Formats: sequence, C-alpha cells, structure tokens
Amino acid sequence: MSHVPARASAIADLMRAGREMSRLSMVFRYAIAEQLGLTVSDLECLDYLADVGSATAGQVAERTNLTTGAVTSMLRRLQQAGYVTAERDPADRRRVVVALRPDRVAELTRPYERFAGRVERLVEGYRAEEVELLVRHYDRMHALYLAELDRLRDGDPAQRERGQVAEGRG
Repeated sequence: MSHVPARASAIADLMRAGREMSRLSMVFRYAIAEQLGLTVSDLECLDYLADVGSATAGQVAERTNLTTGAVTSMLRRLQQAGYVTAERDPADRRRVVVALRPDRVAELTRPYERFAGRVERLVEGYRAEEVELLVRHYDRMHALYLAELDRLRDGDPAQRERGQVAEGRG
C-alpha cells in the first residue's frame, strides 16, 4: 500500500489544524485587546514594538498592514495613552521613531502569562529535535506570510491579468 494517501491525509490534517490555530489565535488576540481596552491593531503594533525595540511609523504600517494615515492616528492614540514614545529620527527629521515604554511592558504581558505557562509545560514533553522542527516550521510560515502580504499589497500580476481578460481587455 502506498504512503501517498496517508501523506495527503496528514497534510490535510495539518492544514486544517493550522487554520483552526489561526482562527483561535485571532479570537484570543481580540479577547486580550478587549481586556486591555485596546484594538487588535493597537495590540499588534505594541507586540511588534516589543519584539523589535523601536520602529518608524512606516515600518509599523508595513508590519500591521495598515495605511500610514491609520498608523499615524493609532500611534498618536497610543502615545496619549502612555504606551509608546515617539521621537524624530536624528538622521532623518522627516521620520518618527516609536518605541514601547518599558514601564508598560508588564501590563501588556500579564494577560498572556497563564497561557504562556501552559505552552511551556506542553513543549517540555517534546524532544529538542521536535522543538527545532516547530521553530523551522514557524520560521518558514513567517516567510510565507510576509511574501503573501507583499503580494496582496502589490496586487497579484496574474490576478490582474485574469481580470483584464475577463473584462475583454486582454
């Protein structure tokens, strides 16, 4: 008996599990944002800043997939609420560099503590090779997501071409 049907079934299971994980992750993020009195976009911005330290408004816009205008409003709101600092870039006065205020980090991580502890206990049972496989998988998925976001922002040339042909312009 061929292993091809078993592999196809396993891949289908992996894709289903990934979709469910993504959906539950979003629901979880909405719940956390609501608990903190933030929007999900605010939370994504703050998480991004926690990871990178500081970023320009343009970098935040790119990472959150928001327009620069929406990011400007969001950053102003987060600055007024005391979550971020914003300073002109000394090398380019036109750019604003934003950073998460260190004294607010604990407040933002607190809602995740119980879940993070449960995840740590979950992976304690994994062999180092299994954890490394998961890290490689997440790294590759990260790259795929970024590539797809770029494609969606720039528009898929094949999609545009199909649309022109369907409209009789191709």
